Amino acid sequence: MRILLINPNTTAAITGRMAAYVGEVAGSDATFVPVTGSFGARYISSRAAAAIAAHAALDALAKHGESVDAVYLACFGDPGLAALKEVSPVPVIGMAEASCIEAAREGRRFGIVTGGALWKPMLEEFVATLGLSSQLATVRAVAPTGDLIASDPDAALALLAEACSACAADDGAEVVILGGAALAGLARRIQPDVAVPLLCSVEVGAKAAISAAAEKSRGDRSAPRISSVGLSPALTKLIGE
Repeated sequence: MRILLINPNTTAAITGRMAAYVGEVAGSDATFVPVTGSFGARYISSRAAAAIAAHAALDALAKHGESVDAVYLACFGDPGLAALKEVSPVPVIGMAEASCIEAAREGRRFGIVTGGALWKPMLEEFVATLGLSSQLATVRAVAPTGDLIASDPDAALALLAEACSACAADDGAEVVILGGAALAGLARRIQPDVAVPLLCSVEVGAKAAISAAAEKSRGDRSAPRISSVGLSPALTKLIGE
């Protein structure tokens, strides 16, 4: 099985970090084909950056989506997820969507910890679109953005562990999502310091993408064909044919 991993951030090092991590998760079950956004923010940490990233994700699907069995939108916040599902001929899995669904299983209350203060209201709104607001205990967004955490993850471990522990102790979370492309693998490192289970969003999303690819189901592809101006040739073809 081949799964297209789209990182709509434009930092290739983060794509490489995720690709290595999900490769360990997949083993021989699937091959992830990593693609980095060709335009937009180096790391998404605002509404404007997320809006641009949605376009970049669609462009990446158009250019690299042939001969894959599923698409993994590997960015916590899932910019462009609904649009990708609308035009993709294969299933599309969003990192945040998959993580929230997994965290909320069996009625659990869950918290989210991520990097970048502006993500808090954005993620609260995202959880609401999934119909899971009643189970969301809290979103705690630490000050350093994900790219800064990725540049020196060791320095951020204590801060992230403190935020995760506060989700449980102060907000009643029964499970906490450590969300963010740049935070791949950090959940397992801080789990010994946190009393409730931690979910690595990169890992949860990868496993969901593998399951979707194995089911060999078709994507939604429900969008009407539209004419357009100024898009890449590949994206023009994807939405216009």
